[in-house]
Amino acid sequence: MAGEDEGAGHRARLRERLLRQGPDALLDHEIVEYLLALVIPRRDTKSLAKRLLNEFGGIGGLFAADAEAIERAGFSETTVAALKIVNAAALRLLAAQIKARPILGSWNALLDYLRADMAALPIERVRVLFLDAKNGLIRNEAFSEGTTSEAAMYAREVIRRAIDLHASSLILVHNHPSGDPSPSKQDIAVTRDIVEAGKRLGIQVHDHVIIGASGHSSMRSMGLL
Repeated sequence: MAGEDEGAGHRARLRERLLRQGPDALLDHEIVEYLLALVIPRRDTKSLAKRLLNEFGGIGGLFAADAEAIERAGFSETTVAALKIVNAAALRLLAAQIKARPILGSWNALLDYLRADMAALPIERVRVLFLDAKNGLIRNEAFSEGTTSEAAMYAREVIRRAIDLHASSLILVHNHPSGDPSPSKQDIAVTRDIVEAGKRLGIQVHDHVIIGASGHSSMRSMGLL
């Protein structure tokens, strides 16, 4: 009983700090600890939070982790869903910031969203942002997923989808699970194929952004387009 009272008091103090001082008042493990306490009552969740953060490489890696991977770490479906709903809410919030304005005028917001979505993924994901004539977002699509070292991106499929959506331009994005965002020779070759295919139909490729844990690269900024 004393242990339960102590745990309840600790959670109450975390809650008060969060509400009175804001999210910066809590350390990463305290955020996860409090979240776990909501779905695993009457248990000390501090050690569980630290174990999860250690296993998945930090808070970003944890919230972006595959649901099955968290379950394999010994957590119930309810706990996994609690972690994943935080990730979903964060991505929805970041995505909302790039919908209301022309993409090229909100580049930093776009990068924030892409890092949250892709930087910690254990496999490669290709995402394509299709834009209208004023660079407004028509559709943000997860185009394909692959392995730890590659994901399919074919010029014909990308341009066909752009035509279907009546897009005037697009931005290509994919991640490197290795953490290094430097474009590979294959990345460059595929991008140039898409650029050339788009030119013939009046569809511009603004950029190909590669996201990694250590940062991002822009093929446009690197002079590769």
